[in-house]
Amino acid sequence: MENTSVTHLRTLAESLAAISLSHLSSNTRLKLANDDLSVNAYPTDCGGILYVGAPRHRIPTESDLAAIFEIAELAGIVWLKFDSEAAVIDGLPTFETPELAS
Repeated sequence: MENTSVTHLRTLAESLAAISLSHLSSNTRLKLANDDLSVNAYPTDCGGILYVGAPRHRIPTESDLAAIFEIAELAGIVWLKFDSEAAVIDGLPTFETPELAS
């Protein structure tokens, strides 16, 4: 049974890429934190997980996110994890992180 379960579970696996939160504009970051994006998103304490789909489930209305989704689809990425400590991807725009008020 274990081998069958493992094999079946692997057939359900979907690709996820973790990328820097700096690839999102401050407005999109705020929408993510407030669970108010135009696509399926699951906010976390340090970013969030977004469903891209294969093929793309939706085209985001947020232009910065739409460009990332297009590249993710071309790369075969089904899920994106935006994290403040994840890698910055060459070729993707980055946005300044607003400074926290003291």
